[in-house]
Amino acid sequence: MAYRFGQSFLLKEIGAAIREKRVAKGWSQEELAFNCGLHRTYVGAVERGERNLSLLSLEKIADALGLSIGALFANVKKEGHNGKKRVPSTR
Repeated sequence: MAYRFGQSFLLKEIGAAIREKRVAKGWSQEELAFNCGLHRTYVGAVERGERNLSLLSLEKIADALGLSIGALFANVKKEGHNGKKRVPSTR
């Protein structure tokens, strides 16, 4: 599924934050998946920003990493490279 610019950006930012925290713990994607009860390929797709994860999945991942959901958003940048929101085009 293709996502609009802002959606894709957010998914990649959250995925990168999850990967950073996982690597800091010294875990593989498989270890994180086991500890949060998700499939290893799903965790990989989330880290690459390819899956639009639910709040429940995000909570499982945060819990497994010993973090709050908010901690995963702590360093997420605003949409776009310059922090400006893009105006959706009309069709």
